[in-house]
Amino acid sequence: MSYLYSETDDKRFSVSSQETILESSLKAGIEHTHVCGGKARCSTCRVEVIEGLSHCLPRNEAEQAMGSRLGLPETIRLACQTRVNGDVKIRRLAVDDLDARIIKDQLTGQNDNSMGREKEVAVLFTDLANYTEFAESLPAYDVVHVLNRYYQTMNAIVTEHGGVISDVAGDGMLILFGACKKEHGLVLDAVHTVRAMHKELDRFNEYLMSMYGRSFGLRAGINHGPAIIGHFSTGPMSKVAAIGDTVNLASRIEQANKAFGSQLLISESAYQHIKGDIEISASHQTHLKGKTGLYDLYEVQI
Repeated sequence: MSYLYSETDDKRFSVSSQETILESSLKAGIEHTHVCGGKARCSTCRVEVIEGLSHCLPRNEAEQAMGSRLGLPETIRLACQTRVNGDVKIRRLAVDDLDARIIKDQLTGQNDNSMGREKEVAVLFTDLANYTEFAESLPAYDVVHVLNRYYQTMNAIVTEHGGVISDVAGDGMLILFGACKKEHGLVLDAVHTVRAMHKELDRFNEYLMSMYGRSFGLRAGINHGPAIIGHFSTGPMSKVAAIGDTVNLASRIEQANKAFGSQLLISESAYQHIKGDIEISASHQTHLKGKTGLYDLYEVQI
């Protein structure tokens, strides 16, 4: 006789080799979520194996199919399909109706990132120079109108170069390359995007000058590295977003443009992906706000 310990429920119970983890869990009185009825058609019953992974029998065909579809790591198993031959410690990953509903929505989503996964991405942050003075001197309606025109104009460029606007905050944009299917040439795509945005901004500024007698400048920062990419939803609103230090560092790099009077700075990791393909006009070694140590940054000619 083997035993399962559910860390989520702080409960230890017996399990036979003929029972799945889900069957044993339900028999022990645990309200183990299983939306599809334990038929491996969803992943709401999934558990994380904390200890004793070697005591879990290999994935059967049904579990393998779901695991491949969702890109589940070896430690994440479907409780409705997994049998054990020794003691195992688990953590349930869906503990209530809200969890079950979220996972169900993720499974029915058409986005490759619905379930979340770690990917190598290029992260681009952009910011408008002279925006603060513009926003403070004009009526709110005009500010919103101009920003909407700016976002829609630049979104066409971002999409053309394979990127996706993940978030906007005032005049700032967070743009991801590699969040969807493309995996190579991401930094190059990001650099070409910034150059195209600068070119388009010249035309945009003609509009601003004719309407308001003002113009914008564009600053950008690019970083490359791993990030958790997921489809995040509040219910009415959903978006593809990235989480991790790669994103945070890209933001700090963009901010460093102010110190060097530059327009586009990239990280060391981003530089290694375009070395020899893109002209570098200068290099800087500097501290970055909120980070420890010195960072090598490279200024790209626009």
